[in-house]
Amino acid sequence: MKMICFGDSVTRGITFVRGRFKIIRENYPALLQKILGEEDEVINKGVFNDNSDLLVKRLDHDVLGEKPDVVLINIGGNDCNFQWDQVAKLPDSEHVPTVPLDRYLSNISLLIQRISETGAMPVILNLLPLDPARYYQSLMKHYSHSIGHWISMCGGIEHWHGMYNRSLKELCERTGVKLIDVRSAFKQKGAFSELINEDGLHPTAKGYKALAEIVSACVPDLRKSVRKLHAV
Repeated sequence: MKMICFGDSVTRGITFVRGRFKIIRENYPALLQKILGEEDEVINKGVFNDNSDLLVKRLDHDVLGEKPDVVLINIGGNDCNFQWDQVAKLPDSEHVPTVPLDRYLSNISLLIQRISETGAMPVILNLLPLDPARYYQSLMKHYSHSIGHWISMCGGIEHWHGMYNRSLKELCERTGVKLIDVRSAFKQKGAFSELINEDGLHPTAKGYKALAEIVSACVPDLRKSVRKLHAV
């Protein structure tokens, strides 16, 4: 079975150590390949700082052209984030997420439709949890403390992150698309201080290992579903 991991920096394998972003070799697709062995092929098509708009643009080249059996889609963290430099400059103004919720859901629906039309199976991974306190601490190092005022008024990133995640799950329930609830499973894997880096967003090496284990546990069911698709 040929699987493509399609997403943002969490798929690419970005970690954050001592104030710098780094690519970790033991990312979740690489670890997933190790766990599964030669029976399956896992391809990493994650790109740093991507959002659902950008996934739609590169779907043909990076995914459909590879003729996969399964596409694991993990996107949303950058969609529901904000342009913090603008928030810092205008803390009393209204700000909207990078990709508004309605467009985010439309993008996901389009990805699902186009992947399904090729005979491949789209699988949604919902949003990994974040650590809001450490995320805000990281932001404060780069932007004015005035963002704190705006965060308190809008509910903060945790509010938006949760809203996008709930809406994504509802979309999967309505359409019958397979969802791997990595968010809930990740919370059972240990303390956030061990699983999420100091930026409050990106997994640690242990976090990537946990994510790979969560996804690999679902692969037997994915194989069965793919066989049923091919039998039709």
